[in-house]
Amino acid sequence: MSKYTVSIQTTSNPKIIKFEANLILTRNSSFEYANIDEAKNSPLAQQLFHLPFVKKVYLSGNFVALERFDIVEWADVQDAVALQIENYLNKGGEVILETETKKVPVTVYAESTPNPAVLKFVCNKKLVTSFVEFTSIDEAKDSPLASELFHFPFVKSVFIDENYVSVTKYEVADWNDITMELREFMKNFLEKGKDVINNEAILKSQKSTEQLDADFEALDDISKEIVNILEEYVKPAVASDGGNIQFESYDPSTKNVRVILQGACSGCPSSTFTLKNGIENMLKEMLKDKVETVEAING
Repeated sequence: MSKYTVSIQTTSNPKIIKFEANLILTRNSSFEYANIDEAKNSPLAQQLFHLPFVKKVYLSGNFVALERFDIVEWADVQDAVALQIENYLNKGGEVILETETKKVPVTVYAESTPNPAVLKFVCNKKLVTSFVEFTSIDEAKDSPLASELFHFPFVKSVFIDENYVSVTKYEVADWNDITMELREFMKNFLEKGKDVINNEAILKSQKSTEQLDADFEALDDISKEIVNILEEYVKPAVASDGGNIQFESYDPSTKNVRVILQGACSGCPSSTFTLKNGIENMLKEMLKDKVETVEAING
């Protein structure tokens, strides 16, 4: 079964298009090439330069961005290019030839959340392609970063999404005493180019995402409306606080909605009440008589 899937993402520049992979392609740096000679350390970029319309290749994180010459329009060739990149990756083709692990500049800063037990550590690079949460060292076996974080005795749970890590601590520790230690640990870990999460775990997560998509299609119309409202209006605000929210169920007989709180939202003394009432008021307003109550459950 193929590990890699590649999707097409347009950009604000009509000459540049992004081919986004479901797994991280380059961990240590970003690369830009203007011709095949410059791309000596990237077999993937060299192959792409054999396409006569490719002007520039840019590799970073989980995507390949290509700039074209005017001899074609992306609409005419983008599907074929996406398939070529996907096939190349699934045949084990190398993206970047790195003879040694380079130490690259990484910045990590700590950000408070509404949950006093959770601190959000924001990085200047993409960490994962989809969120993951671990509540014990056993669960974290597929994440080298989370596994090492659990070796700190005060770490209770770890939530990783996009470019940040939310750490939940036990009460025994004070953030003033441990924040710098955690920040420096994460900075050093990322600068060494270590894996944040193994590809196998990402694929498991994506399979569960595919299952979620299938589950969404099986929902009734009101449940679908609720999910769409949560995705558009609630999740972005929750993510900025280092957390996540998931729809669990809707009971049409009681008009009760159940949601699961994750990351910084889970166990937060204020967010459970605030989110419950905020979501409840929003759903009541937007769906009129279809929703009466919202039940928030800690993940």
